[in-house]
Amino acid sequence: MSDQSPAPHAKPHLTRDHLLDLLRQMVRIRRFEERCGELYQQEKIRGFLHLYIGEEAVAAGVMGCLHPEDAVVATYREHGHAILRGVPMTAVMAEMYGKAEGCSRGRGGSMHLFNVGTRFFGGNAIVAGGLPLAVGMALADRMRGRPRVTACFFGDGAVAEGEFHESLNLAALWKLPVLFVCENNLYAMGTRLDRAQSQTDLHLKAAVYQVASEAVDGMDVVAVEAAARRMTDAIRDGAGPQFLECRTYRFRAHSMFDPQLYRDKAEIEDWKRHDPVARLSAWMRETGMLHDADLPAIERETEAEIEAAVAFAEAGQWEPVEDLAKDVYTREVHP
Repeated sequence: MSDQSPAPHAKPHLTRDHLLDLLRQMVRIRRFEERCGELYQQEKIRGFLHLYIGEEAVAAGVMGCLHPEDAVVATYREHGHAILRGVPMTAVMAEMYGKAEGCSRGRGGSMHLFNVGTRFFGGNAIVAGGLPLAVGMALADRMRGRPRVTACFFGDGAVAEGEFHESLNLAALWKLPVLFVCENNLYAMGTRLDRAQSQTDLHLKAAVYQVASEAVDGMDVVAVEAAARRMTDAIRDGAGPQFLECRTYRFRAHSMFDPQLYRDKAEIEDWKRHDPVARLSAWMRETGMLHDADLPAIERETEAEIEAAVAFAEAGQWEPVEDLAKDVYTREVHP
């Protein structure tokens, strides 16, 4: 596959409308994250902030393969996943601001987005912490006979944790309906993958547990979607857990506090040549599926959505001081 061509096995899905939707979703994530970076510099958003810029193809490729009744468990780099899952951008931005109108009532912030209505269960700040949660949710679905898939996103750093191995083992033993999505961006915070893992083909670790697995170009949204659709279809057909390693790259630092002295600027620039947004739009232009007015229209639509979300967050309310202990302590019960 060339840098600008979609995977051949995905061609049945490549209608103009479908590709425009994939492009739109990636642009929404990219511009939202860029705006969040600006707001952080203005001290409107505080605490930790982990941007997803460069990795948009993974969320965009997987989310469209999920049904409304499915569940999503993500990491602390989860803004794009939440937005594409259907959590209103207004509620996400308000949460980033720490306002009571946020999807977690302002108590979670950037790393703990949560929304029951869309079955988006984090935003989990503990590395690999989402894997056992996903396995538990999938086990509950299987025990109750509910035909659901639980999609669990995590980074390459999670593969070094014990929860990873425990979760893969149990999911395989019990044939649970979990789609494990490893967003392998080569760096667990500041440690490069080949300095921490003797086996850098991470999907092979899942294969050891008899979990069907494969690796895909995580900078190619069409390839990601094609693989994710095959895997979710297999899970729904009763094949048990599936493992998708998406080889991607974050263009920004691990977090806003990270000086990223552990990687060369040349490496970052080299990866930017595979920018998933530019890559898809360029291929669409070459094939006549992206018209001159399309991308400007998407950009205007996205800018309006983001500015509405910022205005909503700015106008939001802080949680009343008297409510700060609410849901923290139980009320004293006297006999």
